[in-house]
Amino acid sequence: MLAIRRSAERGHARYEWLDTHYTFSFSEYHDPRHMGFRSLRVINEDRIAGGGGFPRHGHRDMEILTYVIEGELKHQDSLGNGSTIRPGELQRMTAGSGILHSEANASETDPIHLLQIWIFPDRAGITPSYEQKEFDRTQARGRWQTLASRDARDGSLTIHQDASLSQTFLDPSEVVSYELGQERHAWLQVVSGSVKAVGVELKAGDGLAISDTELVEVEGLESSAVLLFDLA
Repeated sequence: MLAIRRSAERGHARYEWLDTHYTFSFSEYHDPRHMGFRSLRVINEDRIAGGGGFPRHGHRDMEILTYVIEGELKHQDSLGNGSTIRPGELQRMTAGSGILHSEANASETDPIHLLQIWIFPDRAGITPSYEQKEFDRTQARGRWQTLASRDARDGSLTIHQDASLSQTFLDPSEVVSYELGQERHAWLQVVSGSVKAVGVELKAGDGLAISDTELVEVEGLESSAVLLFDLA
């Protein structure tokens, strides 16, 4: 089973400092046909203007991943963490029993482009925690690099769910394959460029839900970056 989520069909909101596209229902955008996929609940593509940001606010019972595409993001939270997240890094925040945080563009003039990702945890009330790591992108060229997983395999960040997140960077005509286990599901999100995945052409911002397919092949149609979620 394949289900395509085209970039142009996503929810959209524009505020004074934020231009955002919602893959799934979020905030004031609600579409009962798009409430998430398996444990994957949110993929928001945010563009934050210089000097803009989200003021301090709270979350509970969610694994929150931040993937910066361009620019730098400042983070502060009620656990005492203060950091800057840059391209090539991934942040994981386990909201668990409750956490407060703020996020802001580190630049007063230049915009930032990022993906905000939420995954349901496998249980409620987990002790809140935080991780951030830089990944060597050369290890993702033409192959899958694990960024987050339940067992922290291959040096990835830990998420509290039977799921994993991987990335790859492809040149034109380059092909990479991913083996899904039986009764597993995948969500592909094209970060940049364009690819052909399981015979479907996808462009930046497009997503593809994949079920009942054990081998996922992705071919770069141009220089591209792709995320893959492996989900129970």
